[in-house]
Amino acid sequence: MERAAFLRELKRVLPEEALLSDPEDLRPFECDALAAYTVLPWIAVLPETVEQVRAVLRLCHSQNVPVVARGAGTGLSGGALPVADGVLLSLAKFDRILEIDPANRMARVQPGVRNLAISEAAAPFGLYYAPDPSSQVACTIGGNVAENSGGVHCLKYGLTVHNVLQVSLLTVEGEPLTLGSLGLDGPSYDLLALINGSEGLLGVIVEVVVKLLPVPETARTLLAAFSSIEAAGDAVAGVIGAGLVPAGLEMMDNLTLRATENFVHAGYPVDAAAVVLCEMDGMAEQVEAEIARARRVLESHGATEVREARDEAERRKFWAGRKAAFPAVGRIAPDYYCIDGTIPRKRLAEVLGRIGELSEQFGLAVGNVFHAGDGNLHPLILYDASHPGELERAEALGEEILTLCVEVGGTVTGEHGVGIEKLGPMCVQFGAPELRQFHALKAAFDAGGLLNPGKAVPTLMRCAELGRMHVHGGRLPHPELERF
Repeated sequence: MERAAFLRELKRVLPEEALLSDPEDLRPFECDALAAYTVLPWIAVLPETVEQVRAVLRLCHSQNVPVVARGAGTGLSGGALPVADGVLLSLAKFDRILEIDPANRMARVQPGVRNLAISEAAAPFGLYYAPDPSSQVACTIGGNVAENSGGVHCLKYGLTVHNVLQVSLLTVEGEPLTLGSLGLDGPSYDLLALINGSEGLLGVIVEVVVKLLPVPETARTLLAAFSSIEAAGDAVAGVIGAGLVPAGLEMMDNLTLRATENFVHAGYPVDAAAVVLCEMDGMAEQVEAEIARARRVLESHGATEVREARDEAERRKFWAGRKAAFPAVGRIAPDYYCIDGTIPRKRLAEVLGRIGELSEQFGLAVGNVFHAGDGNLHPLILYDASHPGELERAEALGEEILTLCVEVGGTVTGEHGVGIEKLGPMCVQFGAPELRQFHALKAAFDAGGLLNPGKAVPTLMRCAELGRMHVHGGRLPHPELERF
């Protein structure tokens, strides 16, 4: 179908203001937070009802037009990057909290609801939504499900997958599916877990039911300073090894904490090589004992200073600094490239030392800030895109870091997703048998490969061309999978 005819069909199912086709109107949708890559979509649509979403999907499916669903666009892996010949499906208008159910401790929300807005709505009932990505003031719950987002408190309270009870979605044909259960468990395969982290490849989310938790009676936070980043990494492993499960256990190196202190003025010791934030929450007596144990562990691992937030205002300031680390680093370099990989905690010191060596090798500064408690690294590679070749060098350094994560027993992502960013590193982590299973799963939901094409799972041909996979005779065993 030609563009004009396709637009006419869209106008039959959408109001005029919900359909954008002028290049200037499309510009805000050309990328997500991985702004180094931009693609102008063919058409953008902003439906307001599930029926409108269903009609758009059915039309796109019938005409073999790709569809990329988009939330707030805060993703860091290019997961919401449009395709030039496709429809960008924005769910920004699906922003209603449909129900807060304090008796059953759950909330039913549309996918465009901001993460923080759920906790704000639940606060009058003494409840909150636990996953708290640094972008929680802007990121949406639909995007959180798509990327299986975490946050600074995911060590104790889990990722999105651990806090979602039910997801309603539409398939590429517009058929409704409800996955999960409002009870403790549901029958058959755990397709709900499959949808968490599926990056928009399997369906379009239209409603989510999340768990709510009681606001902890008390929370206390320690800030520990260290003279080396390796010592800080060992201290993190020591805290977990002591049997403690902090609500949050975060780490920043000197470059990051200096940038953050200049931005937020959180009271960080800027002469330290690294700082660790360790928070305990729960009943007052329990927190009192755990904070004392955590202090002893941190001191025994060589902390040069351990101090506790004096009051709630300072505790919030400590965490505000950590959550502002990304924009803070953005103030000291023209550009930065944020990596997201996960490693075993016991390898923290080793990997951080190796990242320092790679930084020198590539001639690019790296700031380290991460969810240390669960080994989720977020190295920030500083570069200047106006200098020819620096972006490519930053990407090469990032790929080396992710390859290192796999080598020590980790994975190429933790919460940012694969998107377009990590297709190469995926070839390092997975072989042909695993990738064939991924593609077969994709085909079960979306046989034509129309939903978010070219994302998350590399083709076997791509891996073979990168030299990351041996293919007998140069031919792929299942060439039909290459259409995805």
